[in-house]
Amino acid sequence: MSWLRLAVLYTALALGANPVLADIASLEALREGLMKKLQFHAEPLDISTSPFADEAGKERLLDEFKGQYVVLNFWATWCAPCRKEMPSLERLQTELGGDDFRVVTIATGRNTPAGIERFFAETKVTKLPGFMDIDNGIADDMSVLGLPITVIINPEGQEIARMRGDAEWDTDSAKAIISALIAGDG
Repeated sequence: MSWLRLAVLYTALALGANPVLADIASLEALREGLMKKLQFHAEPLDISTSPFADEAGKERLLDEFKGQYVVLNFWATWCAPCRKEMPSLERLQTELGGDDFRVVTIATGRNTPAGIERFFAETKVTKLPGFMDIDNGIADDMSVLGLPITVIINPEGQEIARMRGDAEWDTDSAKAIISALIAGDG
């Protein structure tokens, strides 16, 4: 038997023996273009328990989103790639958002409520939250180094994937990944 056939057979057996790896492999197969930067974790990671502030200044927690898949985007008003990416996140929310999925955006670093409002007005974003990271607590807890950083959180409240840098979140590839997660195929 050739080495290639042995490698394929071994991979198939290994993936079949580990449903988590099989799920990851099926999701990774959906990645195209900039979505290839999305890295799935072999094991889910804990997320931050630090509070963030909503537009009214009320403290909120990521735990509030348990039961849903969440695309959590860390961004800043001064971040040029964030400016390019944010409208695609809104289009993703518009198309797929609902009881099982939502996009959550949290401004981290030096951002003012007025700056966030201005950023959203300039980028024509109206459907995403203007949440703010209090004292960079969430960003520090979740090792957010550089912006934008986007993580996918499962309904159990655990990080299952991470992307460094901007992406086009309204592409067929991104929507296929999110749809597969929602449908339970990933």
